[in-house]
Amino acid sequence: MTEKVSRVWQFHQADSPLTLTVRDLPDLCEDELLIENYASGINPVDWKFIESNPLNWPAGHTPGVDGAGEVVACGSKVPSRWLGQKVAYHGSLQAQGSFAGHTVVKANRVMRLPAGMSFEQAAALPCPLLTAWQAVSKIPYAADQKVVVAGLGAVNKLTVQLLQQAGFEVDAVSASLSKQEAMELGIDNLWRGIPEVPQGYYAIVDAVNAEHAANLVPKLTANGHVVCIQGRIEQPVDAAFTRTISYHEVALGALHRYGDQQAWTMLMREGEALLAQVAGGQLQAEPAKVFQFEKLNDALTHSRQIHHKTLLGKAC
Repeated sequence: MTEKVSRVWQFHQADSPLTLTVRDLPDLCEDELLIENYASGINPVDWKFIESNPLNWPAGHTPGVDGAGEVVACGSKVPSRWLGQKVAYHGSLQAQGSFAGHTVVKANRVMRLPAGMSFEQAAALPCPLLTAWQAVSKIPYAADQKVVVAGLGAVNKLTVQLLQQAGFEVDAVSASLSKQEAMELGIDNLWRGIPEVPQGYYAIVDAVNAEHAANLVPKLTANGHVVCIQGRIEQPVDAAFTRTISYHEVALGALHRYGDQQAWTMLMREGEALLAQVAGGQLQAEPAKVFQFEKLNDALTHSRQIHHKTLLGKAC
């Protein structure tokens, strides 16, 4: 590697455009990789945090959690075989992120790309794909059971497919999903609102918000499960010792603070297997719109307004 500096997008204050500048490449800790980004994924969490800055980012912080590229340098305790490896990653919101030419990532927190997968396809996947896997993994398998999924964005379109692979029958609650899209996803019943949803579901996976999820809980059978992807249900809906519903929350980013080595090893192993399924056509992911690296602010606006998967191209 000959580069000494990298082009980066920097945050300055909440609800303000990011600015493009150049920054020296950092020294690596012993367990880190330096990745040259070939594509960076934009997720709702990115523009939401840029707008409100709930983590109190200092001026100069580089946002972005998802990226894909090539390993160009390794820390002293990272095997040299990682050099040149094509990888995808989901980074911490509190670390310098993927909206840059280069990003530093812990070596145990990357997924190797399967043969035939492009950097653009890979960069679009870490956050939605790993979140979907976490959501489905919360639900114990039970034969011939029905699950209802609410909020059919990038995450839950993958969730539907993973639930079907696990043997569940899947219905959906969505005001915007077309009947054609529902048919293509193999959804059995498409409900336009909660009043239409019948009772008798084994589990709910809700990506709308905690209130919406709580309003669906009465549709569950006894000993059912509700999984919240956006927020959490703070108080049980039912009285104690009645239907004994199990409440689950999903927070992929929390693993950066609370996950141990075993948790990361499992997540990355499952992630690599899921990437292979996408590459092999067993899982269908939404196509993404790619913006030039210099057009990040436009890309963020597109993601926020159009609700379509959006990518940032390579820094030249």
